[in-house]
Formats: sequence, C-alpha cells, structure tokens
Amino acid sequence: MAHDTHGASHAKTLPADLSAPAFVDGWRSRALMVGAGAAIVAVILAFLGQTQDQLGWDHFFRAYMLGLTFTFGSCVGGLALLMVQYCSGGKWGLLLRRPLEAMSRTLPLIIIYWLGSLLFIKRIYLWARYTNPSDTMAALKAGLINEAQAHCLNFKRPMLNPTTYMIAIAICFAIWWLYMSRLNTLGLRRDHESPDTTPFWIKKLENISGPGIVVYSLTMTAAVIYWVMSMDVTWFSSVYGLLFLVGEGYQVLALAVMTSISLSKAEPFRTILRPVEQHDLGKLMFAFVMLNIYLAFGQFLIIWSGNLPDEINWYLDRIRGDWGVIITLDFIFHWVIPFSLLLSRDIKRNKKRLVRVCQWMIFAKAFDLFWLIEPNFKDAARNLHFSWGILEYIAVPVAMVSIWVAYFSMQLKARALVQTNDPHVVEILEPEHVHA
Repeated sequence: MAHDTHGASHAKTLPADLSAPAFVDGWRSRALMVGAGAAIVAVILAFLGQTQDQLGWDHFFRAYMLGLTFTFGSCVGGLALLMVQYCSGGKWGLLLRRPLEAMSRTLPLIIIYWLGSLLFIKRIYLWARYTNPSDTMAALKAGLINEAQAHCLNFKRPMLNPTTYMIAIAICFAIWWLYMSRLNTLGLRRDHESPDTTPFWIKKLENISGPGIVVYSLTMTAAVIYWVMSMDVTWFSSVYGLLFLVGEGYQVLALAVMTSISLSKAEPFRTILRPVEQHDLGKLMFAFVMLNIYLAFGQFLIIWSGNLPDEINWYLDRIRGDWGVIITLDFIFHWVIPFSLLLSRDIKRNKKRLVRVCQWMIFAKAFDLFWLIEPNFKDAARNLHFSWGILEYIAVPVAMVSIWVAYFSMQLKARALVQTNDPHVVEILEPEHVHA
C-alpha cells in the first residue's frame, strides 16, 4: 500500500483560483518607483559626466545599449526557452511556462527601447558615423580611426550600414513577434480544451517550436552582432551568437526560477512547486552555468593561444589598463560563485537561498555585459578609470530593467498560472515521498 514517509498519503488539489497572487501588483508598483528614481539619477549623472570629461551622455548611450541587450535577453530569451520546453517536455514546463510566456509578451517594450536607440546610433557605432569610403578616409587622415578600423568599415559596409541595420532588425522583430503571438495564442487556446486533446497540442506546439529554435538562433545572432559585436568593427567571432544564446538561457532560467519561487508564497504555486521540482530546476541552472563558462573560456583559450594580431587585441583591450580586475571579477561572479553554490543540494532545495543564487546570476550577467561593451570605445580600451559617467552602467540599466519588470508583472497577471490540462499536473500533485 502506498504511504508517505511524512504521513501525507493523499494527493494535493489545485485551488479554484489559478490567477497570479495580489502581491504581483506590488512588484509592478515597486519596479516603477525604482525605475523613475534610477532614470532621474541617470540624467543627473549624464550632466555631471559631461562636465567632468565630456563623455557623460556617451556613457548614457552605452549603458542604454546594455539595458537594451539585457532586457532583450530576458524577453526573447524567454521565448526561446519556452520553445525548448515544448520540444523537450518535462515537469519544469508546468512551473515555468507562464513566466516564460509573460516574458515573451514584453516584446512591445523591447521594440520601443530599440526605436529609442536609433536616435543615437552615430554616437555608438563607427559604421553609422562613416557611411561611405570618402568619410572613412577623411576620418583616417584626421586620426579619428586607425587603418584596421578603416579597412573593416569598407569591407563590412554591405552589412554594417544604417539602412541594412534597420531592415535586418525590423525583420528579426517581425519574426519574434510571429512566434511570440502564435505560441501565446495557442497556449491560451489549449487551456480551454479537454484533456483528451493534450497529445494533439503537444505535437502541434513541438512542431512550431522545433524550427522556431533554429530561426531564433539565427535572428538572435544577427541582433547581437549589430547591437554589441559591431561596436568594435575589427572584431569577429564564429561563436559570438552561441555565447549569447547560452548566456540568455543562463539569465532567463535564473529569472524564471526566481519568479516561480517568489510566486510559491501563495497559491497556486504553493501547491505545485515541490522541493523535488525546485531541486531539478537548480540542477538545470547548474548545467547552464557549466555550459556558459565552457564556451566563454574555450573561445578565450583558442584566441589567446593563437595570439593572432587581428584577434588578440579584443582581449587585450579587456585585460590591460586595469581591466584585468574586471575580467577576474567577471570570472568569479559569472562562474565560480554560482558553480560553488549550486553544487549544494541543500541550497537547491532552500527557497530563500536559491532565490539569492538567481539574483546573483542575473547581476553577473549584467556585469558581463559591461565588460563586453565598455572596452569597445577608444577612451575605455585598456584604460579602466572612474568617472561620473561610468556610473551610468548602473543607473540606466536599472531604470530600463525596472520598467521591464513592471511590464512583465502586468503580463504575469494576464492569465492563469497553471495549465490544468498539462499531463504532468496529476504527477506534480502527488505526495512527494511515496513508496509502493
């Protein structure tokens, strides 16, 4: 006879109300307040930096691109992980599906962020500033760019020019919007169908998501090449898109797990988030930590050992001039700390501690983006120095992420948190310690 070692032999039942708890509205209110305060601080820092070294607004714009890339990763990365779940199955989908859908539905805000970035692309990208060979030659003669930059600007101009950029990113957004709206619409329709139709929906969503993962990988690669990689026109990497793809999984999974644990303070997640599933989510996070460092260190090792002049300079810009402190901290923040913590079974089963690990991983991802972005610029390469403007890398992303969190919270309230016709519902409601 089946029995529970803790004496609970009866399966749990879902509550009648499956909507997000009321405290999610509090998340939105607090996020908006933090966002407004950070925006004010960002403007003040821009003026202070402009007075100090004439780079205040330049740092504002660079930090804006960090915020855009980070929130984009949370939004469209959520869409990608949703498609991975539809293809792989598993109980973790029941726990993360609604948060991931809510992340994907923040896409309109990301489009607004991107449109805002078009106002200052000439302050960020050399290819937007020097759009023809004559302008490039004049900049070279004036000492504004070097020979390598001039050569790359002319060679890469068919791709790196404002017109192609806007068309390519617009196409990417259209594709992401198509997948986002399709998967969210079908997910909602599935809620109203009988359990007998579950095999049909599993197959349908899998057939959409399989090709979607490939399409997403290609379009995401194009976006990050334009937004981040092309800040240094001389840099190229065959795994750049893959690094961001895994990095988004690292970031999105941490955010989704943190959301699920926070939601478990009330129903319905209090019922469905058992320690065993939480432990499994922690192990999945651990896998992304390992894969993330494997790819990043693998690229570094290959380029460093090759020591080619057209490749090694990218790393030298991020190691010399006191940047070695930042890359060391990035390694510790991004890998050593989460790796060490997620080795612990007790931490993976402790809600409060696992949330702290998730928060740390999200911070580490933002810190890594700072290391990727700031040394692309002449004043910062091999020259880490403090200025009021550098603090924009805190204020501007905090403002943008806070607004994103507020929008995400609103989307989280838009539909029921549990898909009742999911085949794993019965299993996840069973007592955790059952033996025959």
